[in-house]
Amino acid sequence: MRGHILLAAALVAAPAHADDTSDSLSDEQRAVTAGVDAFFDALRSDDKTALAGTMHPDGLIYIHNRMEEGNWQVQLRTTANHLENWLSSPAGLDETMVYEKVLVDGDMAQVWGPYSFHVGDTVSHCGINSMSMVKAGDGSWKVGNVSFSMVPPSQCAAVGADWVANDDN
Repeated sequence: MRGHILLAAALVAAPAHADDTSDSLSDEQRAVTAGVDAFFDALRSDDKTALAGTMHPDGLIYIHNRMEEGNWQVQLRTTANHLENWLSSPAGLDETMVYEKVLVDGDMAQVWGPYSFHVGDTVSHCGINSMSMVKAGDGSWKVGNVSFSMVPPSQCAAVGADWVANDDN
């Protein structure tokens, strides 16, 4: 449940910029973040099929992989490919994200912020998530497209994931 805790912390402690989510989310912004929360809850779930219910089936995922210095790569995955691979992922995965920006325009929204990805108690990597959200016919928000950067744990603070201790993970 790290994502929920960090959202609350971000709402209280975030800098007061005109375009951030520091103190007051609109009802529509709360609905969008509920869709992101559902995504992270499904990611944590032992039910490997739950993630499909939180994502638009025609979405794309761009991975800006910066894990190896000098060997940065941009990788593209379809939602279908991601969900197929997800079925064989290990248990104990968790992702923590601070929702720094939540922008809404009608049936589209954008959620931006730093994250850390955990395998059990170990931080695997960190980065910035840029999650495009799409309002479904039933009024719920689904993850449409995602772009995220991926850096090693030693770089977590540099991307804003300050909650990750740099203990040579």
